[in-house]
Amino acid sequence: MTWRPWLIVGLSFLALALAYSARAAFGLAMPLWEDEFGWTRSFTSSTAATALVVTAILAPLAGRLVDKMGARMVILIGLGALAAGCLLLAATSQAWALLLAFGGVAAVGFGLVAVHVVSAAVEQEFDSGQGLATGIATSGSTGGQFLIVPLLALLLAAQSWRWAFATLGLAALVMVLCIWRWYPAGFRAGNKASADEGEGATLLEDGIRIIRLPAFQILFWSYFICGYTTTGVIETHFLPYAAFCGFPPLPSATAYGLLSAINLLGMILAGWLTDRMNRPLLLGGIYLLRGLSFILLVHVGASLETLFLFAILFGLVDYSTVPVTASLVASHIGVRVMGLAFGLISAGHQIGGALGAYLGGVLFDLYARYDWVWWSSLWLAVAAGLLVFLMRDKAQPALA
Repeated sequence: MTWRPWLIVGLSFLALALAYSARAAFGLAMPLWEDEFGWTRSFTSSTAATALVVTAILAPLAGRLVDKMGARMVILIGLGALAAGCLLLAATSQAWALLLAFGGVAAVGFGLVAVHVVSAAVEQEFDSGQGLATGIATSGSTGGQFLIVPLLALLLAAQSWRWAFATLGLAALVMVLCIWRWYPAGFRAGNKASADEGEGATLLEDGIRIIRLPAFQILFWSYFICGYTTTGVIETHFLPYAAFCGFPPLPSATAYGLLSAINLLGMILAGWLTDRMNRPLLLGGIYLLRGLSFILLVHVGASLETLFLFAILFGLVDYSTVPVTASLVASHIGVRVMGLAFGLISAGHQIGGALGAYLGGVLFDLYARYDWVWWSSLWLAVAAGLLVFLMRDKAQPALA
């Protein structure tokens, strides 16, 4: 195998690590903004939810661009938007500017530097072992955070939240240069012909055919729930919940970093298993285990050990859905339209995440506790697992 596919894997890992660390930093800074500016949890949560809605809108478009021209330019534009959003956020003290910087500009970066973009790029480059390669590449969405988020917490403690976001903005600019210099453009020769075969179909035509597929419906709604239980409630509310339980920023961020580190291993393991076992059984099992892990979160109380135990268990089944879902999209819908199909499914993920982020803040303001959020996540994750069990493992691509 040539260097090209693995260069795509490595650079995609780094780009996702930076983008998802910026998303996690928002949750770390939420209590600080509320204390400094008097903003409510509902407002800060709605800002996070707005960012997720923007990423949902962009997800299918980003996926379509990957199908037509490859992932390089998509990731470059996304990193540029991420840099601009973080630098603007570091300079603001106004509520409207927070909404614009994170919910608008940075959100464009989140929508373009995304796991479905990377997954489609990897599936287009590898002829075998796609599950493992996808697991490694997309694990950047969480793996980089076990180092970056604790470092951001140290910056918050030693300097301020402004320094943290300024550092993220500058790091994104450096990453732009790396992608521009080393990320391969376009498709490898074998898949360029495959992409050309579908040039006659419009975005609307392909989108309608994809949405009508039963496999798409199952993967869409299960991934919608996936978004609610990960991006929505955990990425947005785990760190504020830890602060609510009385834990200082550094141990809270360390627990989140541990979750991210285990998540990296869980994604790679899930990718490896994707190439070797019944995929609906694997994906459904991941959802069921994720749901059960929320029982621990409900009972954290003042126990730091319980918080860390949840971080370990949830980390194993957090983003491990990504390589399995990507593989099922490729086999049941088709590699030619994988960017668009996985983009539509990822849009569902972001909408679910927006719902979880927003409801978490509203329910906390109403009841001054998170119990309802965690219990709803448990039962929704169980429902997602049962839904995935309706799929069969092997299928010919519906849109080859």
